[in-house]
Amino acid sequence: MNTTLVILAAGLGSRFGGNKQISEVGPHKEILMEYSIHDAIRAGFTQIVFILKEDMVDHVRKTVGERLGSRVRVDYAVQSTDSLPSWYQIPSERTKPFGTVHAVLAAKDMIKGPFATVNADDYYGKEAFVMMHDMLLSLADQHDACMVPYILGNTMSENGGVTRGICDIEKGYLLQVDETHDIHYEEDHRIVGEFGGLDPQEAVSMNIWGFHPDLLPVMQDYFEDFLHALKPDEIKAECLLPIMVNDFLKNKTIRVRAQASPDRWFGITYQADRDAVAAALELLHRKKVYPEDLYQ
Repeated sequence: MNTTLVILAAGLGSRFGGNKQISEVGPHKEILMEYSIHDAIRAGFTQIVFILKEDMVDHVRKTVGERLGSRVRVDYAVQSTDSLPSWYQIPSERTKPFGTVHAVLAAKDMIKGPFATVNADDYYGKEAFVMMHDMLLSLADQHDACMVPYILGNTMSENGGVTRGICDIEKGYLLQVDETHDIHYEEDHRIVGEFGGLDPQEAVSMNIWGFHPDLLPVMQDYFEDFLHALKPDEIKAECLLPIMVNDFLKNKTIRVRAQASPDRWFGITYQADRDAVAAALELLHRKKVYPEDLYQ
């Protein structure tokens, strides 16, 4: 069965100040998405789809895609306003992309089997891809979905606030996910968010979702409903996967199996995160978790 990894790499990176998705942080100038690709292929994924900005395509094709050779099918999709419905009028002041649901839909014609999504600027660990691949193979139809949550305390940045989807999980299934902003450490190292203190053991979404391809038309309808409801002055509003999943759970469109990863997540949100990420990757190479050449 074809299984697809969709890599979300078209964000603006405004807090980072540039294209953090292609920032070279590994000991041999690797970018973070190369580790996800390496782990995904080892887990059994047969297709990689990059969701990119137009000006990133050639760079990613040359530095990553062409090096994969025939090991896996590789496709490139561009998240742009060209894929918006013709009836939608884009506000002239808007510069922000329309979110991760729109990003996935940019690749809808390329996805032929069950698929997982990951952020390009996140490191997930090997186990997440093994668990996700196994769950993808069990999806019966568009009503089945899956996710790999992480422990909140394993996903924090020392350099500023982050956004996480706080998950309510019961008997291995996600009940709801609440997008929570400005999660950060206090001086006493307590973790707080926009609504107060948080348990470091909370399960959180890191955008590693799994879906059946038959859900894509439903996602398209959801995104178009989002655009219909969007007010002209909401120039920063985005249609996000965790919010879509939560809405689908409420109306019983899907059920979501959740299998938690024990791994420590790390990623690049701020420029100051680069040194910590680089040190973590160098340690993983020294421990032989990864070979010197990820493509060998």
